[in-house]
Amino acid sequence: MSIRTAVVTGASSGIGEATARELAKQGYHVYVGARRLDRLQALADEIGGTALELDVTSDDSVRAFNDAIDGADVLVNNAGGAKGLAPVAEADLDDWRWMWETNVLGTLRVTKALLPKLIASGDGLIVTITSVAAFEAYDNGSGYTSAKHAQAVLHRTLRGELLGQPVRLTEIAPGAVETEFSLVRFAGDAERAAKVYEGIDPLVAQDIAEIIGFVASRPSHVNLDQIIVKPRDQAGPGRFARRG
Repeated sequence: MSIRTAVVTGASSGIGEATARELAKQGYHVYVGARRLDRLQALADEIGGTALELDVTSDDSVRAFNDAIDGADVLVNNAGGAKGLAPVAEADLDDWRWMWETNVLGTLRVTKALLPKLIASGDGLIVTITSVAAFEAYDNGSGYTSAKHAQAVLHRTLRGELLGQPVRLTEIAPGAVETEFSLVRFAGDAERAAKVYEGIDPLVAQDIAEIIGFVASRPSHVNLDQIIVKPRDQAGPGRFARRG
């Protein structure tokens, strides 16, 4: 029996890193992709996987990434992120471009490139990490919420377009997960990033990784279409029960 392979984008930290470890535990050979190759290589050495440099905003990078992968049974579209927290009237177009390139077009590039391999596997799975922001809008977040809505619609459209093909599709939409997400959003301002999770018990990367592992372990006839997961302390974007 050949070893099944999984591809995880944005794997140098957070959810992607935890997911790579989880899938490796299940016996997958994991291809991990991200821009920070030094971190990736350490992870790949740890789990017996393959580290490949990947910038999802670059056609050439995605092409080279795909060319280096022999086959794929699972694709986890995890690369993405937010920049800034500004009202529409003060929107930074460069931040918007980055969010759309990374979350939407990045997911499109990688999925389109790997789709033939996922179909050829005979039992493929595409997991796309969106967000509760793919379901609700919130003040000052329109750049991110619009990008996540678009990313989710891309994934949900593919669910119908691949009907009849041997590929399952699962959208996982997390709420507040304490990773480097807020640090990136606030341009490295650690104090501001920490306030996002102050007074709550947020999700951690391993929580999401274990859900992805569960999805990947389901029989081929079972498709978990959407999973929305939040901390108990969160009801929606920006709505938290904070202590202290």
